Amino acid sequence: MADSIYIHPLTFVSGPQAVEGAAVRLGGSMAYAREFALVLRDGRSASERIVGTPAEIEAALARLSGDLAADGAEQWANLRKVHPPLELGGRTVRLDQPQVMGILNVTPDSFSDGGRHDTLDAGRAHAAAMLEAGAAIVDIGGESTRPGAAATFEDEEIARVVPAIEYCAAMGAAISLDTRRAGVLAAGLAAGAHMANDVSALRYDPRSREVVATEGCPVVLMHAPGAGEDLHKGPGYADVVSEVFDFLRHVREQAIAAGIAADRIILDPGIGFGKSLAENLALINALPLFHALGSPLMLGASRKRMIGALSREEAADDRLAGSLALAIKGMEAGVHLLRVHDVAATVQARNVWRGLRDAGLTDYSTLPSD
Repeated sequence: MADSIYIHPLTFVSGPQAVEGAAVRLGGSMAYAREFALVLRDGRSASERIVGTPAEIEAALARLSGDLAADGAEQWANLRKVHPPLELGGRTVRLDQPQVMGILNVTPDSFSDGGRHDTLDAGRAHAAAMLEAGAAIVDIGGESTRPGAAATFEDEEIARVVPAIEYCAAMGAAISLDTRRAGVLAAGLAAGAHMANDVSALRYDPRSREVVATEGCPVVLMHAPGAGEDLHKGPGYADVVSEVFDFLRHVREQAIAAGIAADRIILDPGIGFGKSLAENLALINALPLFHALGSPLMLGASRKRMIGALSREEAADDRLAGSLALAIKGMEAGVHLLRVHDVAATVQARNVWRGLRDAGLTDYSTLPSD
């Protein structure tokens, strides 16, 4: 007997008019899905899979009962949910098109750009360049979470991020703080940060839930299999897509129970964290599914090792083309925030993609009627 349900958007169209309105706009984004797979699972095995148009999926949902019916109805409504903009200080970041979040690592050992921006002058110049290039948000990190990275102490992390927050705030930037420690988050918000980005989904330091709830700031909850120092260590997956979906649903519910407003939560499937190449690819192909959780989505795949694994093992700072390919895949899936190192190139790709999508929405020609 099935005990869980998942609704996967499968096929996409340029806009609802292309199929006479029979398409679903995913998460208030610019992605429109035409067909879906309703998957019922019994434990770790799929027991039934129904593929159909929105009308056919609604008919299939109507035949369910009990908890499955309620869960299916909620997911179906969440797929259509339009998310309000993020209010970050004096900036409004709309979520009806993909927005670019620029990475500012003020660390000596981050996997891609460690040591390049950890001085005041270098960090300030990089932040200014990203904002000038079109970054909607600057994400500041003071701890490397790559596999095998040395531990960072809380006071050391605060000393790294607070000056960066201050000079970004002086530029009028919308600022996200990438940290998993409550003390760092509190200090960062006091210094002028506007949102939290926690790679442990508020599990590493449970006090962070109280900080986010009290401050009322937006927060990104990311999937990682590990809960302690090593976020990459986990038991493995039988079905990575459904397991990451279930994890994100659980931590979202935990955050809401802790007093964090549902409309302040953003979800990230955690590409590269404790996942094989095949698992990362499965998650990226399944990105549209995660709209069914009811929160905006963030994708952080920039310069990740999977790009080199699929190509010629290029070094991290030589993975721009692969990063753009993944960013465009995210846009096609309706992802709201793209967390990237290469802001100018990603913004240009986004703008061209947006132009194509606008044309698809406005210039579609129908066949003449009989």
